[in-house]
Amino acid sequence: MASATAQIQMPRPLTVEEIEAACRESEPECERHYNDAPSLTLETMLFPLGFPMRVLTNSVEALHQCRMKWGVFEQEFDSEPMETHIHVTETESRECPPAPTYRFMENMLLVAADAENVCVAPYPRGKTRMMVSSAAVAHPTYFSQIFLEAAAAGQIWTRLTTPIHAACVAIDGRGVLLCGDSGAGKTSLSYACARAGWQFVSDDTSHLLHNETGRHVLGYCHQVRFRPSAVDLFPELADAEIMPRIVGKPSIELPTSIWPAIEVARSAHVDYIVFLNRRQPNGAELVPYHRDVARYYMRQHLFGTSQTKLAQCAAIESLLKAEVLELRYQSLDWAIARLERLVREGL
Repeated sequence: MASATAQIQMPRPLTVEEIEAACRESEPECERHYNDAPSLTLETMLFPLGFPMRVLTNSVEALHQCRMKWGVFEQEFDSEPMETHIHVTETESRECPPAPTYRFMENMLLVAADAENVCVAPYPRGKTRMMVSSAAVAHPTYFSQIFLEAAAAGQIWTRLTTPIHAACVAIDGRGVLLCGDSGAGKTSLSYACARAGWQFVSDDTSHLLHNETGRHVLGYCHQVRFRPSAVDLFPELADAEIMPRIVGKPSIELPTSIWPAIEVARSAHVDYIVFLNRRQPNGAELVPYHRDVARYYMRQHLFGTSQTKLAQCAAIESLLKAEVLELRYQSLDWAIARLERLVREGL
């Protein structure tokens, strides 16, 4: 069986005889080593979640996709800029590369799809570097979901924020985190709250900001990612395109800007942590919930160095000063009304 190394197609270096012939005629073109990455001639500054990130690449299309993903954010923080290098190599194939393998090490995230599509993201500081094929860039959903998300996550999710697997909505300046496993209804309830007049902050992942005493979270408020079954709840999604996902189930991904009546907020102060429970067919209630369950639920999504994990755990302990509750419900309308009463009047 051929080894993985043998399958990598590298440009053939010049032989000594070829170099001798070239030297007799003119200066040989051998300044560049055969396995050097393409030079990065394009550069821009973007602000994912409000944090500065310097992006360098040799591909106009890759730069365009970075702007499509992160250009909706304005700068909010003066942190040391992150840096991402995107080397794009030309390939004859335009077939989408395979799903990647993720490896988390003490201070590095490694994403490898194949020999031509690899991303190394050192954390909590360092330059994220990726070598991707023109075929990967030619599939924007793949390139964005796999490589651009990894580029930002390696830095933001360790040095700057603690990621919480939760949606977030706010009303009257008070935020509610909606927690639960995938499929628990976080996106549906957060979007339904937004339709009812709440501010929409995030639909699946909220980022607890480091280096402050409050319970301040940031969210990707510019997009909602639904499961296809959400069409049964929200008729306005009926004509939306279903997007394939390399990791996870297909989804409907829509910008919040298409709904002018929905108010968005980039951040919120969390007053309540609410776990969603639609498993009980009878009864609807909002009851106190186990703080220890909330703690371990939040910790299981962390990665980073020992030092950054200590900072993340401390941030979670600060967040857990908020009231922790469980919402048992079947009706979205009842759940929205109950949450609004919670925020305005208390439990």
